[in-house]
Amino acid sequence: MSVSAPRMAAADRRKHLIETAIRLFTEGSYHGTTTSEIARAAGVSEPILYRHFASKRELYLAALEHVWAKTRAAWERKLDEASDACAAVEAISKEHVSVRSPKLQLAELWVQALGEASEDADLKRHLRGHMREVHDFVADLIRRGQAQGAIAAERDPDSEAWIMLAGGILGMVGRRVGLLDETELQAIRTARLAWLRG
Repeated sequence: MSVSAPRMAAADRRKHLIETAIRLFTEGSYHGTTTSEIARAAGVSEPILYRHFASKRELYLAALEHVWAKTRAAWERKLDEASDACAAVEAISKEHVSVRSPKLQLAELWVQALGEASEDADLKRHLRGHMREVHDFVADLIRRGQAQGAIAAERDPDSEAWIMLAGGILGMVGRRVGLLDETELQAIRTARLAWLRG
């Protein structure tokens, strides 16, 4: 028996549905999670869910954007708090990662979307643009570090940004399948930061 969610404004209801979907997608999978499960977990009927999102894919893309907005805001805070851009990169990479961490959720959603993207041209196009946006943010952060003298000038910001994104996906996969432990992940982070500093 599902528990009815309290009455909410449309924007709050939409956000609640997105956050519920993120939790279910990251605990399970895009393919294996149904809209009826999301609606039930959110305490609404499926028709209510479909008033906000025309399809599971639309909800998934909204979840991806929501997680990126939260991740970006957290990274921008780290940048504001750090002494330089390299210290911000270090803080971002050391950030505690839990199942509820936007950083982990972002990697989870990307990996899940990869399995679906080969058969869904719209999802593939969206994922490509989304990953490019994250890449550009990280590349700009590296350029800022180079301008400050905190990151070696000879490092290619675009290549380094792709490597950082790949490292985030590797870390998520490593945790999920037990491939890498925290000591190994820390060694990778330390080596990457030493490389960036030159």
